[in-house]
This record gives sequence, structure tokens and C-alpha cells, in this order.
Amino acid sequence: MADVSEGIAALEAGNVQGAAQLFQDSYDAGDADGAFYLGRLFELGLGTDKDLRRAAALYAVSAEAKSPLAQNRLGLMYLDGEFVLQDFARAAELICGAAEAGDANGQFNCGLLYAEGKGVALDNAEAVRLWEAAAESNHVAAINYLATAYRDGTGVAADAARTTELFERTASAGNPLGLFELAQAYSSGTGVDEDLVQAHVYANLAAVRGVEGAIPLRTQLGEQLSSEDLAAAQESARNWQATPLADVPLE
Repeated sequence: MADVSEGIAALEAGNVQGAAQLFQDSYDAGDADGAFYLGRLFELGLGTDKDLRRAAALYAVSAEAKSPLAQNRLGLMYLDGEFVLQDFARAAELICGAAEAGDANGQFNCGLLYAEGKGVALDNAEAVRLWEAAAESNHVAAINYLATAYRDGTGVAADAARTTELFERTASAGNPLGLFELAQAYSSGTGVDEDLVQAHVYANLAAVRGVEGAIPLRTQLGEQLSSEDLAAAQESARNWQATPLADVPLE
């Protein structure tokens, strides 16, 4: 029996037509995710002309069969009114259904709906709960949103140490926002002991990734450091390497 994972492997190897056949065979064998991945091929125009209407139709078939992947993607299409009617209630039903099934993208996006009050009653505490769940799967955007919630005290008690801990996780993976937020934390001593050398390292890494505000912060920090400390900071940034979140143990 065809397996979706075989199709994904074929796709990663550049065998798009083979992947499409494997996804089709997988769906024919009863795997709802097969239709989802076929839809992705049409949405992205891989091995075929881009066809968002056909993609939406395949997502609908897959979502009806309770594929969390398809529920989340189709929900986003309803949220934006993209080749389907814009319908926040339907979007929430689909996206939060994916969240309930444990899909990290669904958990993150359902959290956004609760934070914005789209298709559901505004509930910042529920948004935080969902982002916490997605963060357990190392969902970078969820970790950053969760950190921001702890920073601002939105839906949860403000906690500077928890904020820094979360931004450290995304920064370690090379996420631009995490790096910049960590630079600011070390610069001000918020949630962590003040360390201008470390602040410069993270500001430098954020600057090369194009984060707005990183270059002025790096310049400001450079003016505060001795020539020896500045050289040490630049050497640390030069030798720094990102660690994929999947390799970072959860606490």
C-alpha cells in the first residue's frame, strides 16, 4: 500500500510525478493526507500548472476525511476568502479542529483566531494555551507569540524570565525576531543579567538577517564596549551556529 511518507521522500528527491502518483495511491488506499499533498502540488504548481481552485477542492475532500493538515490549510483559505467564500466561523471550525487533533500549525493558527476574535470569541488566555501546545512541538512562530504574551502580560501574567527563555529557544535556531529580542534583553538586563557583549552578538546576528532596529542597537552597543570586548563580541558572532529546534530538548 502506498505511503504518504514515500511520496514526500520522492518529492524531496525531485521526482514530482512519482510523488503525485504515490499521493494519489495513498488517498485511494484511504489515507486522507494523500489528497492534502496532491492539493499542495496544485497550490504550489509543482509538476503541474498552479490551480488554487483544484487545490481547495482537494483540501475539502481531505478535510472531510478529517486530515488535520487539510483542515488547517482549508481553514486559512476561508479566513482569507481565497478561492472560497470568506467565512471566519468556518475557518475557525476547520483550523481549531486541526488544533484539537494535535496539529501544531492548527494550534498556532487557532491561537491567532482567539487572540483576534475571528470566528470565535476573543480569549487571550485560550490563545496562550494553544501557543503553549504548539510550542511543545517546537513551532517557532508559536514560541515567539507566546514569548510576546509573557512579555506584555496578555492572557497570562507578565514574566520577563519566561519571555527571555522562550526567545532564547527561537534565537538558538537563528530566528531573526528571537535574536533581536534576546539582544534587547541582554542590553537592558530584562529577564536575564545584563551583558553588553552578548547583546552585541545577538544584535549583530539579527542585523545580518535584516531585522529593523538591529543595526542602531548594534551601533549603540559597540560605542559602549571596549575595543577588546567589541572584538570578542564580533568573534562570537562570527563563530556562532544555529541549532535546529528539533535538536533542542524541551524543558
